Amino acid sequence: MSTQLVTESAALRRSVRARAIWALGPLTMVGGVAWAFLQPYRITLLHPHGQGFWWLVIEPPLLAVLVGVVFALFVAPGLIEDLEEVEH
Repeated sequence: MSTQLVTESAALRRSVRARAIWALGPLTMVGGVAWAFLQPYRITLLHPHGQGFWWLVIEPPLLAVLVGVVFALFVAPGLIEDLEEVEH
């Protein structure tokens, strides 16, 4: 019976760790969107007078959303797979 409890505990821990890693991407995206709403003056797309293309594209809130997307699509799946592999 103690073996069953240890196995269930390890599975619960694994799922909590995997969920935490998976949640980092969406949380970063939400943080970028919240940042854009809280400090709209940082988004020069709203007032692009005299700004070049790169000034309009490279904005901190937009970069935070982009980092969240990249992490969620490319980094997190590999990390979760490696985590599960190590725990088995």
